Amino acid sequence: MSVENRNSRIVRHRRIRTKVSGTETRPRLSVFRSNTAVYAQVINDSLGKTIAAASTKEVSKGSVMDKSLALGKIIAEKAVKSGVKQVVFDRGGFKYAGKVAAVARGAREAGLSF
Repeated sequence: MSVENRNSRIVRHRRIRTKVSGTETRPRLSVFRSNTAVYAQVINDSLGKTIAAASTKEVSKGSVMDKSLALGKIIAEKAVKSGVKQVVFDRGGFKYAGKVAAVARGAREAGLSF
């Protein structure tokens, strides 16, 4: 990722984070996409604690999109196990397409609502 693209993503992410915040009843599902993997966390911002975390490194087989879909299911299962059913989605400044949308779709299929 070039420096200009990275800086633009950070600006978009800060703009999103002024509006999106995780609470105890609706924590934030944050997605980060690197060059090698996709990461997701369910975060309670009021307490500053991570409730659940997962990455595509936990998924062994499939294409990148299949791994992202599986990541959404894994993070949703961990969140539901912790008692979370509703979240606020934080796309992290990335476009809501491709891997990020696949994580969201997988999380919805596994029981999270947002």
